[in-house]
Parts: sequence; structure tokens; C-alpha cells
Amino acid sequence: MTDRVPDVLPVLSRGKHRSPKRGACFMEMASYLAGERWSDSPSCTHPLLAAVARAVNDHVSDAGRAAIAPLIPSVIGLTSDDARLDAELALVCARAALPVAAFERQRALAVGVLNAERVLAALEGLPVDHVCPASQAALAEAPDAARWAHGFADRAGRGLSVRGFRRHAAPSIVTLAVRGLAAACVPDPDERLHALLVEAVDAARRRAAVVPPPADAQRWQEACALTR
Repeated sequence: MTDRVPDVLPVLSRGKHRSPKRGACFMEMASYLAGERWSDSPSCTHPLLAAVARAVNDHVSDAGRAAIAPLIPSVIGLTSDDARLDAELALVCARAALPVAAFERQRALAVGVLNAERVLAALEGLPVDHVCPASQAALAEAPDAARWAHGFADRAGRGLSVRGFRRHAAPSIVTLAVRGLAAACVPDPDERLHALLVEAVDAARRRAAVVPPPADAQRWQEACALTR
């Protein structure tokens, strides 16, 4: 992703806000730039991508939040009805967190990787046990959790529906992964969360097959002024 960093940035804050006077999060700024009603769940962005952005916004430091602000225009217009995008976004998050998350979270993240792979395999007509190289590499970095997850998946059966995954499992994976990254014993959680959001946006761009236009300069200035 090579979007130019704007000269002026909005001041983002955690959580949901009733109006710009009370603060603004990443997705609320996106809703304003898109010309939509003030909301942290605007229609201009895929719901799960918006969930990733909200979670990252809420779990980075103040400095990290300033660093993700230039990415706001990049999520506008990124939406798709293709269920594969939900699986891909869940995989982006679970794979990023699995190797570094605390042990108590790793099992659930490994199960998330396997479930997302199974949903994606079903949608693409691949063998049910297909696991892509990137997911194999992430699982290999947490071998105990991976072994447990494979056993759990076999015991639990393969009845996870695409609809159920999109509505329940995928959002849970995103939340767990972002929290796991934020709390991981690593020296660079902000950088990892920033990279996760960039990768999620890139995945949505590939699936939606669109490149959002740069933000209108005047609209961006207005958005920034709302938070200052």
C-alpha cells in the first residue's frame, strides 16, 4: 500500500462517539469522508473490514492511532458480498496473532485459522482439509495449539456453515486476534497492529477489485478540523 501520508491528520480516540464534538474513531472519520451519516459502521466499508479497523483503533496507543489515521480514506468503497472476503480477513487477523499471542489465546486462534480455511475451501471448491502455505506457516509457529486445534476440529465435526461463520465466527476471530496482538509480549504491538490493518485493506482491495480514490482535499481538511 503506497497511499501518501496527508499533511494534516485527525485526532482519533477510542470507542464510539455520538458526534465529532465528543471525539472520533477511525471508522467514524471514514463515514464522514464518504458523505454518510456519522457512524462507526458505515455502508461504504465491508462490515468485517470495519470491525478490524475499529478493533485496531481501540487497541493501539495514542501514537499508534495517529499512525493509522492516513489509512482512513483507503477503506472507503471497499465492500463486497463475496463470502470469501470474510474468510480471508479472518485469516489475516488469526495468522498475524497466532505466533505471538498468549498461550491461552493460541488454541482459539488456531481453531479460527482452520475454520476460516475450511470455509474458504468450501467456497472455492477445494478439499475440505486444504490449508494454504501462509496458514501452515502460522500454525507451525504454535505447534501445541495447532495439534489441539486439529483434534478439536475433528471432534467438533465439519458442520460450520458459511452464514454462521460470517455472522459469528469471523467477528470473534478478529476481536480475539487484535486483543491478542495488543497484549502480546512483543516490543512492537503498534507496528504489528498497523501492519495487520494494512494487510486487511489490501485483502479487501484484491477481493473487491477496486482501488478507492484519494480523499477529497477539502473534505479531508474538514474532517481533521472536526477533531481539533
